[in-house]
Amino acid sequence: MKPQPGRRVAIRSGSSGRRSERPAPIPTPGAAALPKPAAVEVHLDPLDNHRLANLCGALDENLRQIEAAFDVAVARRGPSFTVRGAADQARRGAAAIEHFYNRAGDTLSLDELQLGLVELRQDAAEAAAGAGPVLLTRRADLHGRTPRQVQYLRQIQDHDITFGIGPAGTGKTYLAVASAVDAMERDQVSRIVLTRPAVEAGECLGLVPGDLAQKVDRYLRPLYDALYDLLGVEKVAKLFERQAIEIAPLACGRGRTLNHAFIILDEAQNTTPEQMKMFLTRIGIGARAVVTGDVTQIDLARGQKSGLLEARRVLAAVRGIAFTEFTAADVVRHPLVARIVAAYEDDDRRREEGTQG
Repeated sequence: MKPQPGRRVAIRSGSSGRRSERPAPIPTPGAAALPKPAAVEVHLDPLDNHRLANLCGALDENLRQIEAAFDVAVARRGPSFTVRGAADQARRGAAAIEHFYNRAGDTLSLDELQLGLVELRQDAAEAAAGAGPVLLTRRADLHGRTPRQVQYLRQIQDHDITFGIGPAGTGKTYLAVASAVDAMERDQVSRIVLTRPAVEAGECLGLVPGDLAQKVDRYLRPLYDALYDLLGVEKVAKLFERQAIEIAPLACGRGRTLNHAFIILDEAQNTTPEQMKMFLTRIGIGARAVVTGDVTQIDLARGQKSGLLEARRVLAAVRGIAFTEFTAADVVRHPLVARIVAAYEDDDRRREEGTQG
């Protein structure tokens, strides 16, 4: 029987196409149970050298990305691959090779590869939740890559105030900006207002050179980058000229009421409880707000409470407000970032358990 394109064959022995599993070693009495290592083979037949080259990338860089994403080792000989690692991870790594080979008619960009790996890391049951809302931006491929990202986008559309809380790289800010652009394109709001506390590793605005706009701009660079990606530089410049996009320093928000606006408060972990209350009470008629932050990266002075932590505690049961809590599984940056975040989360958990003990 002729193998199908991208067919995966697990530990072959004897004639072509037969499958067999290597017998598991007999465990030593009293030994700790460890994940069983496995080797999964993938044979690409019929071979397409163009697709194979696109799959592997320059100097097999794409294969290294797959290794990092699933914590496996990939060996290649021509069109045959052997993926070694924990059984479940090895199967996922093999599935990733098949997945990208079938999409390798053109060169695979780094973005396509890493975003695809994020989706492949999700369980099949979670992936069945769908891609979520379709947003009107110039990025036609923009959608939630993980179940929590899909939930986040839906909550932004269904609630007047949404909190996105989680580690770096989970798409909190980017998806908030994308939702703001979508709301403006659909004429649901008349302007986008961006704000962020000017606190970073002990700095304050008075120490930063330039006028007020220049002082604040450096703190809002991630929001600018997202706008440029979703709308284009020229359109963003025109919207700034028309004041359809506004930069509003958080410290200058007192006394204002923001009507028919989409307001984004980024890096909210660095607000004080007083600033957070002031911000949330600025929201007017027809307005929508998204608050994003990472409670593991608070730069406030020692002993100063975070407004984001306080808001999560005080507002958890308030109707009309939604919270999305992201984890390392939602990281959409380099595959190593998810493992770094997970390592820090595990360390924090062990410290908390040791304190309680």
